[in-house]
Amino acid sequence: MLPSPLDSSGGRFRLRDLLPFGPGRHPRPRPFVEMAQVLWENRDNLPYAWRILTHGVCDGCSLGPRGLRDDTIHGIHLCMTRLRLLRLNTMGPILEERLHDLEALRALGNPELHRLGRLPFPLIHRAGSDRLHRLSWDEALGIIAEELRAVPGERMGFFATSRGLVNETYYAFQKAARLMGSNHVDLCARLCHAASVAGLKDTLGIPAPTCSLKDMIGADLVVILGSHLANNQPVTTKYLCYAKRQGTRILVVNPMREPGLERYWVPSDLRSALFGTKLMDDFFQVAVGGDIAFLHGVLKHLIERDGLDREFIASRTTAFDELAALLAREPWESLEEAAGLTRADMLRFAEQYARARTAVFVYSMGLTQHRFGVDNVKALVNLALARGMVGREKCGIMAIRGHSGVQGGGECGVDPDKYPGGFEVAHEEDRWRFEELWGHALPAWKGHRTLQMMEAAHRGELDFLYSLGGNLLETMPDRAYMSDALSRVGLRVHQDIVLNSSSLLPGRMVLLLPAQTRYETPGGGTATSTERRIRFSPEIAGPRIAEARPEWEIPVKVATAARPDLTPLLSWRGTADIRREMARAIPIYAGVEGLEKEGQWVQWGGERLHADGFTRMPGGRARFTPVPVPRIEIPPGRFYLTTRRGKQFNSMAQGGRDHLMGSRSRDDVLMNPADAARLGLRDGDRVRLRSEVGEWVGVARPAPMKERHLQTYWPETNVLISRRFDPVSGEPDYNAIVSAERVVPDGLPPPDRPLQAQPRPSSLSPR
Repeated sequence: MLPSPLDSSGGRFRLRDLLPFGPGRHPRPRPFVEMAQVLWENRDNLPYAWRILTHGVCDGCSLGPRGLRDDTIHGIHLCMTRLRLLRLNTMGPILEERLHDLEALRALGNPELHRLGRLPFPLIHRAGSDRLHRLSWDEALGIIAEELRAVPGERMGFFATSRGLVNETYYAFQKAARLMGSNHVDLCARLCHAASVAGLKDTLGIPAPTCSLKDMIGADLVVILGSHLANNQPVTTKYLCYAKRQGTRILVVNPMREPGLERYWVPSDLRSALFGTKLMDDFFQVAVGGDIAFLHGVLKHLIERDGLDREFIASRTTAFDELAALLAREPWESLEEAAGLTRADMLRFAEQYARARTAVFVYSMGLTQHRFGVDNVKALVNLALARGMVGREKCGIMAIRGHSGVQGGGECGVDPDKYPGGFEVAHEEDRWRFEELWGHALPAWKGHRTLQMMEAAHRGELDFLYSLGGNLLETMPDRAYMSDALSRVGLRVHQDIVLNSSSLLPGRMVLLLPAQTRYETPGGGTATSTERRIRFSPEIAGPRIAEARPEWEIPVKVATAARPDLTPLLSWRGTADIRREMARAIPIYAGVEGLEKEGQWVQWGGERLHADGFTRMPGGRARFTPVPVPRIEIPPGRFYLTTRRGKQFNSMAQGGRDHLMGSRSRDDVLMNPADAARLGLRDGDRVRLRSEVGEWVGVARPAPMKERHLQTYWPETNVLISRRFDPVSGEPDYNAIVSAERVVPDGLPPPDRPLQAQPRPSSLSPR
């Protein structure tokens, strides 16, 4: 029988905790086994892999450590996400004979496609063709130029991923798009943290995390909401480990009681690697979508008990009275129902928060990926402002971005509404600023966001789509719709380092252009971390894919081939030239022009924002927001499904087993055992999920999940997700109402492995 995550000790001390590696404790990570696997995978190129690890800036998560070190904490600083990405940088090209059978390639899943090797040269496939055909670069650019000569800017779309891209590439990409006449340019951040950008800007004035990671170390409280840091940003667990040793108390608000947040084994810290580190001090099992109701309840308690920082509210904020009036009208019963927690739970959180002198709020996509994601962020800001936890040491709001470079992508202008530096496309003065800087007229209209581009493609209104990395087929909701939309585009260009399912989708004409990685780029590049630190990543000596071009150079070549008159405006000689222009275009990036050596960095805004007030807000005051409590009705017999990120980078699955969860495969449906019992499901039974847009069959697994809620892996279950989006940010709602039923294969007896009993109540109690 599969050991259940419910076997966790729930924070209780056990004698076996004194024994190395926690024998009998399940689940736990397997870093040393996985390191051995990485070593074996890279055995043909180990010297190059080692140079990448020791000299490059991480191309994995957006925390972005340099080499094997960090600027804050001591010792080795490395996570498995980065190690698993190594092979994408070290492997050789795809064997040409594997490119001859297009249908065979389409039958492969993305992990198999990635393992084939790097894109070796430009390729094309046309409607009706059964193979990929090799092109020279001149031929590929000639085809693109011929196709684009008659295409107006409003029928062009540009999308960029965060797959190890550097700021220079983002800047060149969006500039090329806009000089070609299109503002339809967007970033994969639209799919994960667009709600953070909108929510933080509207309330605090700056759309970025307000503090640095080191502020967690020694804070009285760290509150983790809607995030499983140990799985998705594992390098953060070392900060949490150090914080615990300084007495920091960690509260977790999540629908899933994640075992990796109860105890984690940090492999680079001897004590933690041997005995594990108890992270979570208290747990609040909120319903999916119930965060606003919970946060409102906590704030309502603080008001009733006078646990506010009245001086901070009076001197540095606005609209608190409107929020307080809203909270006074909300009945406790309604908040309890929406939150999935009791009034007493909210009080327990409020009392711990009221005693804290300092607090850092850490959140991720569990808050943002809802149709009310912006309101979720604003509700969290309300709670932080209520006790003045912004702009001070060991305080702040930290939106953990998922991937390296994604913070910088938005700041460099890959946004349909904004130029580099956050200047507004809709503001005439801002447009004039960039017309003068770039020496060319720019479109005055707001561009399409990612979903709008796909909808335009589906209507036949998009003649050209340029995907710089990324896999829109896998990452966007409603897979069937997206497949149809992408196939209707007249010309698709996929710039990437490997094949993926999107690039192999049929279409009238599809070109694949091979790119270099950040470590191969002559002159190096920069990447902006989640804490606003811009690091220089040098070129690393090693083998090269002969026909791969620098990432930034390819969109420039495409633009100048289609519009030769743009050549003088895109005449950078290298990344250093781009950084000099970025420094002029983006005021907050001052100093980036001087980054040219390994180890150099600048942090825009300093260690923490708002220390001198909320200077980007009217009157220099932050804004409270009276956001409504969303009401999610789960019909009788149905479940609220939320999607899980784990063992992956962007849409690239990096492993089939989620050891931290005790999950066997990415087909697992994580559910509360009581729900499974009502459905007659046992551990390992196949279960069919149906939503309004599709169906999918997975495997039932026990999990400490909220009742009447399910969790499945993304992007595997995107087929169940409809096209609902946050109306302000355009971020997708990756949740769905589904039915669930047991599937019994013909001729097979039902399994005799019962799911575990209901999860034990938490033994954790506040101090």
